[in-house]
Amino acid sequence: MTTGLHPGGQPQDPRPTGNQALPRQERVGHGAPHADNRTRSAVITARAAASFDPVGRSVATARSFVRDTLQGWGFADIVDDAVVLTSELVTNAVVHAGTSADVLCLRSDEGVRIEVADRYPEREIPLQATAVNMGSPDREGGRGLQLCAALAGRWGVDYSPTHKQVWFHLDLPDRPVGTRTAGPSLPADLLPLADGRVRVAVIQIDRVGAISAWNEDAEDLFGYAAEQVIGKPLTDLAAWPHTPGTSTGIVEALQLSRWEGTYGLRGASGRVTPVYASHLRVRDTGGEPSTVCLLVRDHERAVLQTPLRASATDTTTSSEGQATDPFEVFIGSPAPDDLDGLLQRTVERARDMLDGDSAFLLLATDDETELEVRASTGLPSARQRFARVPVEAGPGRYGSARMPAVHEDLTVVPGAVPLLAGTGMRSVVTVPLKVEGRLTGSLGVAAEGPSRYSNEEALRLQFAADRIALAVESARLGELERLRRGSLSFLVEASDLLAGTLDRDQTLALMAQMTVPTLATWCAVYTIADQASDPYLSYVLHEDEERIDGLKALLSKIAPPDPVPTPGARVWAAPGEAAHQAALRTSMRSLGLGEPASLTSGIGTTLATAAAVGGETVVLPLVARNRVIGMLTLGKPSDEHFRQEILELAEDLSRRAALALDNARLYSERTAISQSLQRSLLPPDLPHIDGVEVEVIYRAAGEGNEVGGDFYDLFPIRDGVYGFAIGDVCGTGPEAAAVTGLARHALRLLAREGFGGPAVLERLNSAILDEGARSRFLTLLYGELWPQEDGSAMLKVVCAGHPLPLRLRQDGTVEAAAEPQPLLGVMEDLELYEQTITLDPGDVLLCVTDGVTERREGTRMLGDDGLTDVLTTCTGLTAGAVAARIMRAVERFASDAPSDDMAILAMRVPGLQRD
Repeated sequence: MTTGLHPGGQPQDPRPTGNQALPRQERVGHGAPHADNRTRSAVITARAAASFDPVGRSVATARSFVRDTLQGWGFADIVDDAVVLTSELVTNAVVHAGTSADVLCLRSDEGVRIEVADRYPEREIPLQATAVNMGSPDREGGRGLQLCAALAGRWGVDYSPTHKQVWFHLDLPDRPVGTRTAGPSLPADLLPLADGRVRVAVIQIDRVGAISAWNEDAEDLFGYAAEQVIGKPLTDLAAWPHTPGTSTGIVEALQLSRWEGTYGLRGASGRVTPVYASHLRVRDTGGEPSTVCLLVRDHERAVLQTPLRASATDTTTSSEGQATDPFEVFIGSPAPDDLDGLLQRTVERARDMLDGDSAFLLLATDDETELEVRASTGLPSARQRFARVPVEAGPGRYGSARMPAVHEDLTVVPGAVPLLAGTGMRSVVTVPLKVEGRLTGSLGVAAEGPSRYSNEEALRLQFAADRIALAVESARLGELERLRRGSLSFLVEASDLLAGTLDRDQTLALMAQMTVPTLATWCAVYTIADQASDPYLSYVLHEDEERIDGLKALLSKIAPPDPVPTPGARVWAAPGEAAHQAALRTSMRSLGLGEPASLTSGIGTTLATAAAVGGETVVLPLVARNRVIGMLTLGKPSDEHFRQEILELAEDLSRRAALALDNARLYSERTAISQSLQRSLLPPDLPHIDGVEVEVIYRAAGEGNEVGGDFYDLFPIRDGVYGFAIGDVCGTGPEAAAVTGLARHALRLLAREGFGGPAVLERLNSAILDEGARSRFLTLLYGELWPQEDGSAMLKVVCAGHPLPLRLRQDGTVEAAAEPQPLLGVMEDLELYEQTITLDPGDVLLCVTDGVTERREGTRMLGDDGLTDVLTTCTGLTAGAVAARIMRAVERFASDAPSDDMAILAMRVPGLQRD
């Protein structure tokens, strides 16, 4: 459906203007001829249009559109006739003709004109002389023109080859000046109860939904000064719907011409105040649309609402004597299409029907062992909403809900209706809601005075309950199906998010963010490191970020919940009690009352924090691999409770979160072990060598820095002789780590036993082959460093399959410092030899692993030539500067992160130091 509101001015005619349009007059009964179908002297003051798709539900939508439009214009006297005519004409278009329908409402000083057009593609153009056939009044369809003739002041039909439009005009009845509606005089004890001073908040909303006006009563009710809210969207403050009663959103409600209903507004203290609101859409002097909202506390709705109360005899027949649907008489039409809306309207109608002060409705839980409060009016909803009572337990034996019951004075029989304890209600009548003999709920109306109800009122209420029981049960089953689908969608999304990370801290944050505010107002996660450890408060989150610090301080001062592995949620009263005591101490200090030192040194929390945790708090164990690894704590603000469906969903979430948290713990432990092993495979410190500068840079690739891969070593063999090595084991993981550890320790041991380079590598090769299936290929550059007295250094090197070392001379030339030989771990009989080179003062020897030379960017590779080019620019630099320049060049060569480990060993002979 598409709609448009066009206040003021002459309307644009939506009818076709082609040359084929042949107007035809069909006039039945009273009224002006068709040629004068639109009074030329009348001024059109407002216009509303809507289009409806060719589906059955469009008829009900069209009725609602016309009803809302005319009520918004203040034409309640002709709403019923307009709705009936529109319903018949739209039915003819979308049901019988199977086309879309266009509805146009025009307001003038004389009345309202409504036009309904369809787009039937094969309609014949009737001739002027054709007799008018109104059809049989007993047919299911085709009564639209007959009703127009009977109800409308003027009506007519316009035809074109592809278009038919039926219009009708309804005149406004004469009204007595100064009076529109009036109610009977009532005794004082029957008047609605309100506070000592009734405050009506007047809020004006501009065309974009922002607050443009905020009166003093609004400041007093919600705690915001006008300058704090002017310009902010009303949706920032509205908790929609806090109490059931509407199936639309607040944005849609603000666009309607007139709307009444209940919702909640969040005040400056953070608490949600249930309000009853009346919205009126108006235009200012500049023609800009805006909405004026009148709001009172929900229990003072009688200030704004004037319900129509029908007598018992009006429940079966209309004023014309025609039979009417008892369901629509009780609920009204159209009925809400959501369960909360239906239940809320039910309790409101029940209260009004029996002139009660409050009403409530309970529904059976899935297992039908308890009754749960789902709607109430006139009761402190924050405390009573979603309360549960057993069906066949308790002193009042709620099993009596299976039969109508009247209690003349609850003070005489305390506990007869536990729900009303402490509410001030004295007389109550309750009736069951039954479907096919099963108890599905209970409906009750209560009053503050005694002896207000008798069996006659019980029968009236039972008759109404019988009319709505089936509709309530159908809506309840539909809600359960929606909740089930929503829960599955929520759990699937939660599982995906939790499976996407192995970081412990991020997992804790995800757990909290998924529960707040979807499942709870605040949450806290406790973790347990091991069986001998106490629970530790690891993460705290509140939907109001300003409350997090106070909440964390509160929870840190009380003992954590016991780590009980029993599945399911259990109530934890400690936070609420601690918050209450802290609030009490704060209030006493604010009054200047002295306290003992032991009390003043308690929890330093604010009253706002106390209100935030003053509701129900539950604890769910986090159990993974048959061990309690923590607890998930969920909380509500003051006087609020959890629904069972929410707790069941939280239990499912806690199981998934516990497994994800344990996986993150195992991964963190594995990463810590891997990093510790990696560090153990590298030398802790480099020795200082007189006359030689040495610098090493090592970069491990991959998340978690897996063990294995590249390694280096530099160690003293004997006085004046040092061994150095740089190598690369094929592969990663434990097998590669085993070869890495074997190589590094074997090199040191064999070298210190006096073996030369070839003998060291040949024995190492045999040791690698002895590993059998665990053996790995190994490329290795090994050498001995002999610093000389003349400032030079002699090196004896063996390059077993490793990238060749490069020598940088003082004149900038670069050359390979060794020849390639077979790698280790392949052949049993190796014949290796060592080569001797001398580094003159100023020369540099650069040794790298293949992670440096094989650095790639697309199809390009740095290679030996690229490394040589970079090294030629390092003349005159220290060993540290050379290694740093090589690493920068490698990192800048490609934008992606390195995919292989990299090790750089640079040695430079600076020469003799002269005085």
